[in-house]
Amino acid sequence: MTEQNGSPETKIALFKGQKVRRTIYKNEWWFVITDVVNILTDSVNVKGYIMDLRRRDKELSKGWWQIATPLFIDTLGGKQKLNCANTEGILRIIQSIHSPKAEPFKRWLAKVGYERIQEIENPELAAKRIREIYKAKGYPDSWIDKRMRGIDVRETLTKEWEKRGVKEGLEYSILTAEIAKATFGMTPNQHKKYKNLKRENLRDHMTDLELIFSMLGEASTTEIVINRDVKGFPRNKIAAQQGGEVAGKAREDIEKKSGKKVVSSENFLELEQKEKQKIHRGAEKKDLRH
Repeated sequence: MTEQNGSPETKIALFKGQKVRRTIYKNEWWFVITDVVNILTDSVNVKGYIMDLRRRDKELSKGWWQIATPLFIDTLGGKQKLNCANTEGILRIIQSIHSPKAEPFKRWLAKVGYERIQEIENPELAAKRIREIYKAKGYPDSWIDKRMRGIDVRETLTKEWEKRGVKEGLEYSILTAEIAKATFGMTPNQHKKYKNLKRENLRDHMTDLELIFSMLGEASTTEIVINRDVKGFPRNKIAAQQGGEVAGKAREDIEKKSGKKVVSSENFLELEQKEKQKIHRGAEKKDLRH
């Protein structure tokens, strides 16, 4: 799927050359259900097909209103409320569609499910898969090593939070923001804006030094939490600030001695584009020589 021009809230996705309207809701993409079903079935009566789908699949019908959410979407007649589903919901609907066009998705779901079962049995496979994904995207090995180490450090910290009564979700986000604020002088959202990112993962666009200081802030927080046996959200918030301060002081020290800021506006999208331009210029020069 690729994005076309549109408002920040609503964009058009291309689904194998056909348009699927989508919108941001609860900080994730939601897709117009009739658009997806129409593409996968070529039905002349999409709404009727969906009704038949629900009649055939009782479990889908039972949970339909947990899957389908009416959201405002731009149409030729202006904004209208259309039933939308997030990625999980769309994949659940696709499972019930009897059409050759839906088969590749079903095979992909089966493959992903099989891979996840393998990774549960052998966690090393999950790490290998993540590394391969980053490599395929063009990240250098030295960056991937730091990113993978950062994932381990983060997982160690969140396991401690879980054991100590911190609730996953909002409380994790608040504590993460406290560490980042003390480490970099800005929250993750501010950091993303500084790098001109939107929904991309911030850490996937950090420089080597930014990754190192993120690790230092979270590893320091983990040490404080464990050694002081910190429990409950309020005390963990203080520990997060203190852990971030350790990394923040180290960052300020290196900035003074190097004369360069650690926080960078560079992101991987821009670095990737520069690398492509460099390769293209090199190819042009080679053609000229020949």
